[in-house]
Amino acid sequence: MTLDIPQTQPPVSASPPNLTGPNLIGMTREGLGDALRGIGIPDKQIRMRVSQLWHFLYSKGHSSFDEMTTLSRDLRATLARHFSIDRLEIVTEQKSSDGTRKWLIRLPSDRPGVPGPEVEAVYIPEENRGTLCVSSQVGCTLTCTFCHTGTQKLVRNLTPGEIIGQLLIARDALGEWPGSGRNNEDRLVTNIVFMGMGEPLYNFDNVRDAIEIISDGEGLSLSKRRITLSTSGVVPMIEKTGTDIGCMLAISLHGVTDEIRDRLVPLNKKYPLKELLDACRNFPGLSNARRITFEYVMLKGVNDSLADAKKLVQLLAGIPAKINLIPFNPWPGSPYECSDWAQIEKFADVVNRAGYASPVRTPRGRDIMAACGQLKSETIKKSAGELFRERKANAASNEDARGGVQL
Repeated sequence: MTLDIPQTQPPVSASPPNLTGPNLIGMTREGLGDALRGIGIPDKQIRMRVSQLWHFLYSKGHSSFDEMTTLSRDLRATLARHFSIDRLEIVTEQKSSDGTRKWLIRLPSDRPGVPGPEVEAVYIPEENRGTLCVSSQVGCTLTCTFCHTGTQKLVRNLTPGEIIGQLLIARDALGEWPGSGRNNEDRLVTNIVFMGMGEPLYNFDNVRDAIEIISDGEGLSLSKRRITLSTSGVVPMIEKTGTDIGCMLAISLHGVTDEIRDRLVPLNKKYPLKELLDACRNFPGLSNARRITFEYVMLKGVNDSLADAKKLVQLLAGIPAKINLIPFNPWPGSPYECSDWAQIEKFADVVNRAGYASPVRTPRGRDIMAACGQLKSETIKKSAGELFRERKANAASNEDARGGVQL
């Protein structure tokens, strides 16, 4: 199936040029095998070497070839000459008072001397689980009016390695690798949600490959039942998500009429509610054990009436579903207010009485702008000339007090 991407979406790069040699993180097993053949590893060793590297990268969490001490010194040196296994760059890490952690992550640049684009990832600890919210694109094309990320233009898609790299950063920070002193069976990252920056189904192939690696039982080993992909409603790709990926599905619904949803989620003008819900009813593997999650942000005076709650129940009739009610998380310049708590409870009561599990998502990480709908990174691509002029101006300013400037 060919994805019908709107013509207004700018062209995106599937992957940036690698300036230091290919990074092995994010390659499939087949891709790793091809890479090793390319540097002269004999065919009879390929399967064994791929398994070794897979174990080192995704079970042990090694970030240097020098750590792979069961490989010969010569082989380690050869790998280091040709490949990278570098982590993504952490620009900032913030910790919320509720334990939520947010990382601003810089991706590889496509031009020497120019900083790469940035994305955000968020870890949300809960009593019996820990959820990592990952990004799939830098920016977004969908312009959902309640979402901060929607105010940032699309820069490019993330590669499988850049998606997986967010999980590796979280596991590093949380001390989840063997040898960290923690019980490796007591995992902190138990779930992954593709609810960060970007629309995952507009980066389908890379998201699919990343999930295959994340769910591989000999590596990171997170069950696809614990991986949820959230879409704003890219209808042509929903069935393919079920057949080719097989993870859990979430739908950013947020409105019960086309009129309201057109306003909140402009993609609805292309794929209206009836088409979206028909695709959900036909989602491969849908059952009471594999329900679709419908996300519904609570906006005061917009979509939070009891009539809206009743209409929501009618729309989802016959779909095994869970409904997440999300108190709106404000951001600077946002045009909406969060529904009053009493109204949210009344809305939830209508949905619960209809037989749907309807938890109200507790806002987490608001104090560090890490809550649902708040993620955004300011990515500014500057030319080499602009960077030189900035450095020159900064140097001149710093030298004013010392009576001279040298460049």
